[in-house]
Amino acid sequence: MISLFKLLETFKTVYETLNFSEAAEILFISQPAVSAQIKQLENELSTILFIRSGKKKITPTPQAKLLYNQSLDILEEWEKTRHLVMSQSAANEIIQIAASQTFGIKVLPDLMKSMIAVFPQISFKITLCNSLDVLNTMTKHEADLGFIEMPLQTGTLKRTTLMSDTLVIAGEIKETLWLVREPTSGVYHYSKRYFEENNITGPFLEINSNELILKLLQMGIGRSIISSRETDGLHTVPLAESYERNFYLLERGTSDSEAAAQCSRFITKWISQHTDA
Repeated sequence: MISLFKLLETFKTVYETLNFSEAAEILFISQPAVSAQIKQLENELSTILFIRSGKKKITPTPQAKLLYNQSLDILEEWEKTRHLVMSQSAANEIIQIAASQTFGIKVLPDLMKSMIAVFPQISFKITLCNSLDVLNTMTKHEADLGFIEMPLQTGTLKRTTLMSDTLVIAGEIKETLWLVREPTSGVYHYSKRYFEENNITGPFLEINSNELILKLLQMGIGRSIISSRETDGLHTVPLAESYERNFYLLERGTSDSEAAAQCSRFITKWISQHTDA
């Protein structure tokens, strides 16, 4: 049985989007699951919350408006209580995080700001490396949570899609030197495919640091395929839609750490609230 708080969270999202499919994307669940949860809540309250007047169009009833206003206060109080309990149960635990470079530099700082506030008694340790190294670190139980930038086969690890990331070509068009990450990095997977599709044979300069690549690009040296999140002030050329990648969260399917499980749930919810992906 789905908890009342989960049903209210789903209801709130549907009410704000007025679209079951859009709500499903925000909540990281299927559209039928959203419909089923709304139906369960309607049965619980013995009332109709939304009028389905078309394939996608829905209209909230007066009862839905009343429930929405009340649920805002209920959910806010529940979040405060839940975070307090989570913080107490996670006391003195250490959570090791391994993150690939683009995610680690461009997304993780804001995420960690919120996580530190919500879990003040957890000690976090963060390591930045490439996607394959993140996977290996997780597999060897040297990290509790991981973030990668390519769809690696993860074996028994659970892989969850968090958000999309658009790749572009950065640097001056006249430059023939290509700055590339090492083969085990996430962006190399897409760079190699681009070079093969466009019959580019070099010259290449391999660099295992996003920061150094960006410094060289800013100095007018070379071109590179990088995340659009990192292109401040650089000349860029868009790539095809097939070069839009995803960031993924890695965790163990049956975590032996309740704190890691709590952090994982917080991460997926935080991402859904702070991105358009």
